[in-house]
Amino acid sequence: MPARLDAESSFAFGRALAPLASEGVLVIGSGSLPHNLYEVRPGGPDEVYVGEFSAWVRQAILADDHDRLRKTLEMAPHARRAHPTPEHFWPLLVAAGAASSSQPVTIIDGGITHGVLAMDAFLFGQKLAPNPQTEALSPAKPSGPSPLPGSEVSRG
Repeated sequence: MPARLDAESSFAFGRALAPLASEGVLVIGSGSLPHNLYEVRPGGPDEVYVGEFSAWVRQAILADDHDRLRKTLEMAPHARRAHPTPEHFWPLLVAAGAASSSQPVTIIDGGITHGVLAMDAFLFGQKLAPNPQTEALSPAKPSGPSPLPGSEVSRG
């Protein structure tokens, strides 16, 4: 990714990449949601703020609310704690920008690791076939508004 991105330019970068989908190019964004490495503690309890922040982001994605998504680090609950620095959030905006609003979004619930890293994945425009083998290996689904692992959710 280019250096010196912000929320607007990250999303715009994704929009610029969107036409590549017709050529078979897949845009992948990688980071952790949230990404506060200062609070990582292997084996520690899951922090409440992680679920609240992640749920807020999921709702913005499912609502196809690009404005809200771009303003996540300003508006979301616990945003600065969840992402003390923004560079691990920008790949999500690039991937969301590259996706068409008419495409389905699939959310894979990855659980929380080390107490503060939500390992969710968002697939824009691809249907994920249910896979009983990987679902059996997935961590237990935390309580809250998240869909089941590998479930497709239509955007409103």
